[in-house]
Amino acid sequence: MTSPPPLPSYSGDRLAERLAAGPVVCGEGYLFELERRGYLQAGAFVPEVVLEHPEEVAALHRQFVHAGSDVVEAFTYYAHREKLRVIGKDGILEPLNRQALEIARGVADTTGTLLAGNICNTGVYEPADPATHAAVRGMFTEQVGWAAEAGADYVIGETFRYLGEARIALEVIREAGLPSVILLVAGHEPVTRDGVDIVEACRELAACGADVVGLNCVRGPATMLPLLGPIAGAVDVPVAALPVPYRTTAEQPTFHALRDPGPTPLPEDLPFPTALDPFTCHRYEIADFTRRARAAGVRYFGLCCGAAPHHLRAMAETLGRTPPASRYSPDMSKHVYLGADTRLRAANQAYRNSL
Repeated sequence: MTSPPPLPSYSGDRLAERLAAGPVVCGEGYLFELERRGYLQAGAFVPEVVLEHPEEVAALHRQFVHAGSDVVEAFTYYAHREKLRVIGKDGILEPLNRQALEIARGVADTTGTLLAGNICNTGVYEPADPATHAAVRGMFTEQVGWAAEAGADYVIGETFRYLGEARIALEVIREAGLPSVILLVAGHEPVTRDGVDIVEACRELAACGADVVGLNCVRGPATMLPLLGPIAGAVDVPVAALPVPYRTTAEQPTFHALRDPGPTPLPEDLPFPTALDPFTCHRYEIADFTRRARAAGVRYFGLCCGAAPHHLRAMAETLGRTPPASRYSPDMSKHVYLGADTRLRAANQAYRNSL
């Protein structure tokens, strides 16, 4: 029997090595999951939980790896200078970032997974204002610098609505000598806020040296999927897809746009962000998306705001993985009423239609 060919050498680029071996799964969605658990405030969504309850962040990292994530992403999303200024806590910027990286480093080291740093949209960038460009660059430089010091394998720059802001993120990551995953947002229309078609924006980022390009957040599986094939056809780097696990539609293509006609009044009449439960995708929808996205050319997979470990397990299993959590994947054959195992009591099986 012949041995498989060795992986290409990437001079220590562990992300490239993992991608050469097959699809990469990256578990995200910390903001919503920790808000649901009562450790983070919706609205500002600043991850103070990193300092206040580091054990909860570490536990969530481990649970996502248990479910199939190849990556531990440091919880530094919205941990930039502007977000902390808004809540009046500028002084925790560096401790929060360093603690988040230390927590993620510990889990990555013990599980053999990749460690990713993270930067994101700032809320500061204005295309026509060079002063905001400098401010954004400064914020990214701080966070990427701390990620580099922590030994991150790569940095994820994500949820960018402006191509210009994504370009700055890419430049800062490349200046630090780290591989990059750059992710854009496709809102109601698949166009960036600075007026660039989303496919062309991904093409430009790939041409500028991004190692992986694609989309994350805002759109659910049904409304992100149609954009993935055109992106994959336009670039020569791996394509990423990390939708939110919500049932968005052509009429309501983002989770901000979803409306619930139910009888209970909602704050501002909006399900986003705290009443999205009725729109949540089940695991089989995530599996179907994964199959379709892979066929469209996606190589870097994940889920964004709203994701839970069972969603991630479905994604990993669909990609042919058997993560530790697969030990507990559903097996209804032994259910007291719905099962078919011969050891079950016939009287209970006969009662199934009366449930």
